[in-house]
Amino acid sequence: MQIGILEPLNVPDEQLKPLIEPLEKAGHTVTVYDDRTTDPDELFERSKDKDIVVIANTPYPAEVIERLDQTKYINVAFTGVDHVGMDAANKKGITVSNAAGYAGRSVPELAIGLTLALYRNIPGSNEDARKSDDFPGAFKGREIAGKTVGIVGTGKLGIEAAKLFKAFGAELIGYNRSEKDAAKEIGLVYKDLDDVMAESDIISIHLPSTPDTKKSIDAEKIGKMKESAILINTARGAIVDNEALAQALNDGKIAGAGIDVFDVEPPLPADTALLHAKNAILTPHLGFLTEESMVKRAKIVFDNIDKFIDGNPQNVMK
Repeated sequence: MQIGILEPLNVPDEQLKPLIEPLEKAGHTVTVYDDRTTDPDELFERSKDKDIVVIANTPYPAEVIERLDQTKYINVAFTGVDHVGMDAANKKGITVSNAAGYAGRSVPELAIGLTLALYRNIPGSNEDARKSDDFPGAFKGREIAGKTVGIVGTGKLGIEAAKLFKAFGAELIGYNRSEKDAAKEIGLVYKDLDDVMAESDIISIHLPSTPDTKKSIDAEKIGKMKESAILINTARGAIVDNEALAQALNDGKIAGAGIDVFDVEPPLPADTALLHAKNAILTPHLGFLTEESMVKRAKIVFDNIDKFIDGNPQNVMK
């Protein structure tokens, strides 16, 4: 089979080669592109003669997929597939899989990091410490211990985040469409979403991006939060009404937000509301991006390829 890795997988060559070599020894051809493109025509050129294509978070739209004749499998080196033209893939009978699980530690750790950055004003305090004679004095922060943390979305990432918050001494409540025994076992108490929003000191979003979750954290839900509460989103930008969030921050209706995901992928347009919001710490969608998670991801991607070639595709998305 012709296999195309359409963008870098962010692992060193010495770790990538051992994954590619068994495929080549089996008679398959693997082409690795060392740059990323979002141009649909270039994506089509890279894909048109490939049986299997691998992408990460590069948008892979319907206009590319609809032109493919040879491709049988789109292997997405990412958890979400909302950047892939899934309807077009399904119509053409192209199998799509994801790499679920590779960021199971890195994303929850960032949720903790953003919380600490807000509670201890780490970015601002770094600047203050460098002011010498203009030093304004130390910032008085807050502790996670004893706070109520609302986990919105108790899949694997949400449960891992809950475990980390519990290790800091937090009380756990949460919302999910279905209750998970694994969450209850660590002491999380399920409530409806309105109650989670109203009772939490820290809200950490871990929902998937679906039509049902789009802007589910809207102005009304944000309006239920305590003035002292903070919101952390390391899931998907579309889940939160980010303009409403920015307004709540600027109006002092909530105390802060730590945001890793946006309505579009960075670089963000200059008029993005959150860029101008008070007490917002922003990171450019890097929750998944650690040395360790990239190695895990590469292994999952190539395991997906092996399983597809063997006729037993795994991690299939619909």
